[in-house]
Amino acid sequence: MDGLDPNRLPRHVAVIMDGNGRWAQKRLLNRVAGHEAGAESVRAVIETARRLGIPYLTLYAFSKENWQRPQREIQALWHLFRRFLRSERPRMMENEIRVRHVGDPDGIPEDVYAEFAALIHETAHFDKLTVNLALNYGGRHEIARAARLFAEDVRAGRKEPHDMTPEVLASYLFTADTPDPDLVIRTSGECRVSNFLLWQIAYAELYITDTLWPDFREAEFVEALREYQRRERRFGKTSEQLAQERSARSAPAP
Repeated sequence: MDGLDPNRLPRHVAVIMDGNGRWAQKRLLNRVAGHEAGAESVRAVIETARRLGIPYLTLYAFSKENWQRPQREIQALWHLFRRFLRSERPRMMENEIRVRHVGDPDGIPEDVYAEFAALIHETAHFDKLTVNLALNYGGRHEIARAARLFAEDVRAGRKEPHDMTPEVLASYLFTADTPDPDLVIRTSGECRVSNFLLWQIAYAELYITDTLWPDFREAEFVEALREYQRRERRFGKTSEQLAQERSARSAPAP
């Protein structure tokens, strides 16, 4: 696509999909209509990531905190999610997209999770694009769960307390075999991470747009990728050090 360097695309993009309710309210519609429109943006972003060859995409679909919303809206969200899984299954299969769950299965309605688990199983062998759906997810819950699992391994004699390192803790997270996000996109202009991938986004680039999620389609996604490519990722180093490293890599072999 115009203006994008295919060699500098992020390996992993994570998206906080925000603004469905405000989009609906602006149009004097109920909030569920906003979620329905947002599903079209999910489809557009997945298709664009697949076409560009981005290996990993994580979408924040339902947080632990979202249980505090009105019960009617929660029920509508689960119904919409189940319908989305059914409608998107052929596309996922045709495009060899692997679907995975990031979050806690407990609490998700049984019929919804059965549909979700079936799609996860059917796509497990695909490797063109991995779509992580963060569903019933909270970053603090994930880190506490990882600490508890490590403690259980220590108690069982499989680990020692001194075995704990950042890499070991990461291996107990829901995203254990997924690279950390390079880019986090948040729609609707809110400037917070909302308990999303708190461990994993330590060095991610943050891109915040005022665009509401139902209006975030291919063009907006590509613009976020362009902005990502305009940035210099230093990981604690200086710009001069990075320039020296690039020079060393490009120098002809002796």
